[in-house]
Amino acid sequence: RRQKWWSVCHSTGFIQKVQCVRSEKIDFKSCISTGMEEMAFWRFEGTMMGLTVLFVLLVISRQRALDRIVSEKVRRQIESL
Repeated sequence: RRQKWWSVCHSTGFIQKVQCVRSEKIDFKSCISTGMEEMAFWRFEGTMMGLTVLFVLLVISRQRALDRIVSEKVRRQIESL
C-alpha cells in the first residue's frame, strides 16, 4: 500500500509521514494528484490573463480620458489668446 502511494507521489514529492495517536502506527498520507495541481495552475493562469486584459483596458480608457482633458485645456488656452 505504501509503495503504491509512493509511486503516485514520486513525481511531485508530496508525501507526509503520519503517526496515529491511538494505535501508534506510522503511515504515509497520500499526495495531491498532479492532475488537480495542473488544473489549479491553469485556472490561476487563466485568471491572471483575464485580469491582465481587464487592467490593460482600464489603463487605456484612463489614458484616453486624461488625454481628452489635457487637449481640452490646451484648446481653451489657445482660444483665450
